Amino acid sequence: MERTSPLLYNKNFLYATEFFSGMSIMAVELGAARLLAPYFSSSQIVWTIIIGTIMIALALGNVWGGRRADLDADPAKLYRRLIIAAVWIGAIPVIGKYLILALAGVLIVAIDTNLLIWASFLSCMAIFVAPLFILGTVTPSLVKYATDNLQNNGRIVGNLNAFNTIGSIIGTFLPTFVTIPAVGTAITFLIFSGILLSIGIIYFVSIGAKKIFCAGAVIIFFTCAILGNSNSFAFWEKNLLYEGESIYNYLQVRDTPDKIIFSTNVLFGVQSLKVKNGELTGMYYDYALAAPLLTDGKKILILGMGTGTFAEQCRKYFPSAQIVGVEIDEKITALAKKYFDLPAEVEVVTYDGRAFLQADKNFYNVIFVDAYQDITIPFQMSSTEFFSLVSNHLTAGGVMVVNMNMRANGSGNINEYLTDTIGKIFPAVKIVDVERVTNRILFAADDEKIFDDLHACAEALDDENLSRLMIHVAENWTTPALGENILTDDRAPVEMLSMRALDNIIQQHLQTYKEIYRREGLDGVLNSF
Repeated sequence: MERTSPLLYNKNFLYATEFFSGMSIMAVELGAARLLAPYFSSSQIVWTIIIGTIMIALALGNVWGGRRADLDADPAKLYRRLIIAAVWIGAIPVIGKYLILALAGVLIVAIDTNLLIWASFLSCMAIFVAPLFILGTVTPSLVKYATDNLQNNGRIVGNLNAFNTIGSIIGTFLPTFVTIPAVGTAITFLIFSGILLSIGIIYFVSIGAKKIFCAGAVIIFFTCAILGNSNSFAFWEKNLLYEGESIYNYLQVRDTPDKIIFSTNVLFGVQSLKVKNGELTGMYYDYALAAPLLTDGKKILILGMGTGTFAEQCRKYFPSAQIVGVEIDEKITALAKKYFDLPAEVEVVTYDGRAFLQADKNFYNVIFVDAYQDITIPFQMSSTEFFSLVSNHLTAGGVMVVNMNMRANGSGNINEYLTDTIGKIFPAVKIVDVERVTNRILFAADDEKIFDDLHACAEALDDENLSRLMIHVAENWTTPALGENILTDDRAPVEMLSMRALDNIIQQHLQTYKEIYRREGLDGVLNSF
């Protein structure tokens, strides 16, 4: 057994170890959510997988760590493990995103359902189980080292748990409100990796041992700090105007020859865009213009403003409209002003959409609900209670428009539930699918007659492109058959419903490539692009 460090005589170093261990566990957990979110979303499904996987790793670490401490009560073993965990956490910014994409690529070809669950679960297992298992060994090991006799063991265990809990509290707030918004997820991992590494090295310096081991760990850490010091999740993109993070989202602004595109994720589509020539976007925002056309939209409310694509379209085609946008992420609003030329006369309120409606006393001709986050709509903006709030804020003859992000076939999908729920509140509902993308636009009003005038209004437009599109909407929207799939505040499983739709969309798009892969292998797939 190696000699005992003088740092352990008054137990303060052990308490410090417990404190920073608890802090690092929570920081890594929050960092895991931010690392996975750009690829798999930040839905409740992904959070459940992260929390469950980490709790399993910690529980196994508790069991194994307790047994190892009983067999060999040498603190050096624990601090050696802490250094290994620190190096592993420091390496996550370097290899994590590549491993995620590699696993996702394999699973896309290998499985047909529950891609989101399997990809996020295996990614979490591969990246986070090992260091969290090691951190799970800390508490039982420290109990062994700190307990001198049975008379004070209760106090010692209580103190250790208290330090762990206080560290966990700080480790919860610090990444969310300080490090991730200020310096990003990669640096956050490196900060807490450095803290754990420092604890281990301090111990070994105090006993004058493991010099080569510590030096090697420091070299690896600084190598990871240099190579992993990047917030880039879409590392293959060469035309990014901006990539960063806010309290709520990963944020990306991408420049293409004809558009500027804003996304809050890497793998799941476009949240907003600006067409450089000022024409129609070719996306769902254009279809939604039927609502202000029908209502003379003098006052328009947008819940889920993004960078203002729909607001900009409304300003162009309905210049007298008063537009209010609600966007919970003020960093997105800042990007809208910097890269998307959002004019100062468009009022943007930094607030949750439903909370805004509950506080707002105004009425609107058009309310556009465009609140999809990643692959799912927030459950509190999908229920009968929410759509009742929307209805109560519409003027007589007003129209609600809802962007339903993922059109899917078959029964029991998210769009069917949203349509049935809205139909419970609004007597008149129309839906139209957006060409060439997976969006579906829903229009809802208190009277079916409101929709009868769209064709005539479209023909009277001066803008030929908008007129043609509005005629297309009038000729192709349909009245859906309504069922009893109702979402409420108490029961709104939007994550599971959205996941089914995502599986459906992925399989539709990849079926061709899967067939090529079965016939010709990977070379055939690569040659088909």
